[in-house]
Amino acid sequence: MILSRKLKDSISSKWMLACLSFCLLLPLAIGSGLVLKSLPLLQSHSLKELIFSEDWFPSDNQFGFWPFIVTSVWVTVLALIISIPLCLLSSIYLTQFAPKWVLKFMRPVIDILAGIPSVVYGVWGLLVIVPLVGDKIAPLFHQDSLGYSLLAGAIVLAVMSIPYILNMLLEVFRQIPVELGEASLSLGATKWETIKHIFIRKGSSGILSAFGLGFSKALGETIAVLMVIGNVPQIPQSMFDSGYTLPGLIANNYGEMMSIPSYDSALMFGALLLFVIIVIINIIFRYIIYKSELI
Repeated sequence: MILSRKLKDSISSKWMLACLSFCLLLPLAIGSGLVLKSLPLLQSHSLKELIFSEDWFPSDNQFGFWPFIVTSVWVTVLALIISIPLCLLSSIYLTQFAPKWVLKFMRPVIDILAGIPSVVYGVWGLLVIVPLVGDKIAPLFHQDSLGYSLLAGAIVLAVMSIPYILNMLLEVFRQIPVELGEASLSLGATKWETIKHIFIRKGSSGILSAFGLGFSKALGETIAVLMVIGNVPQIPQSMFDSGYTLPGLIANNYGEMMSIPSYDSALMFGALLLFVIIVIINIIFRYIIYKSELI
């Protein structure tokens, strides 16, 4: 009986270790595969030329990824500038001010928003956001725009990011002991002072994690942004200009130009760039979280 129990424990622990090893090796396998597929391009072009060049003429074997990198980062940052205040203030209200039935009602609403396919958000962006930007918002800033712009992509991306970031923030505030807030209030602090100095400070690492994951997810979104951003390979000079993101480049062209080996390798290099950017962003956020926990 004891031997059978030890055997079961041994099998269970090895099975769990195998699952953990698979999760740890998966990013390495993805990165290695992208590097191997990108080697033909890296052997014929310098890394500096590929990353910082603005020339994108695949038929002439010119592959400059700088416009795609700039557009991807810019539209993601704009989206987070829109979504982060909305998510943070909404999560504070739902957990600290709203009646419990409001939070119970909002949970399935947030889940529904998270489950809507990205192409549906893209269609909504085409029908609502693109005309809104072109006809209403751009004239307010004395700009001419057809609506297919970084701002349209950022608004759609912000709406798509809200349920993910908001869900994580709700869990962060839910995990903070209620006794901490009660102790603060009993010492004479106001409700807002308690939220600012107790709940936000106590949950700072979780809040930063939510923003970091939201940034990574937003950077990799493809179809919805592809439908509203204009897909022009240029460095945007304003948020009303069109652009072309790295995910959009890969999704738009993969499968059409596979007869050109250098083009195939270029698209794989674009995926590798996206992979590396997301890894760097996560490392930066992990460092910020680590520093915030020491304070």
